Amino acid sequence: MIPELKTFLIAMSPIIELRGAIPVALKAYNLPLWKAYGLSVAGNLVPLWGIIFLGRPIANFLSRECLFFKKFFDWLFFKIGKKANLLLGKMGCDLTVLILTALPIPLVGGWTGAIASLILEVPAKKGIWLVFFGTLISGIIVSLLSLGLINFISGA
Repeated sequence: MIPELKTFLIAMSPIIELRGAIPVALKAYNLPLWKAYGLSVAGNLVPLWGIIFLGRPIANFLSRECLFFKKFFDWLFFKIGKKANLLLGKMGCDLTVLILTALPIPLVGGWTGAIASLILEVPAKKGIWLVFFGTLISGIIVSLLSLGLINFISGA
């Protein structure tokens, strides 16, 4: 499999996302920074946009078909989502999605931001933009950290 496709697929995966794809593309595959960044951001956005667009319809379908899912999604969207919306307010929900997406730390990232967008009932068009900009920011942070670490290791 070609390095570009591997980078794209690594970035799509949950937990690893572009936090793993950029350093691997730079160090293991020797891709230029612009290509590692672009492929990682693009790969990371595919599942995020899928979550935002398809999450609610899938939850509705599962809720109609199975009582367990109905109870779970009622709890998730109505109890958790409504309380968070009241606590954070409209602007706070948007900022929460952006920050969760932009922070490249373990267990927080694009997937978390997209799921938060769904739970906090951020409109899909706005959610798409929030995770897009959050992913761009995360990619920049990871690229800078990766270059610094690679240079540090190479110089040592």
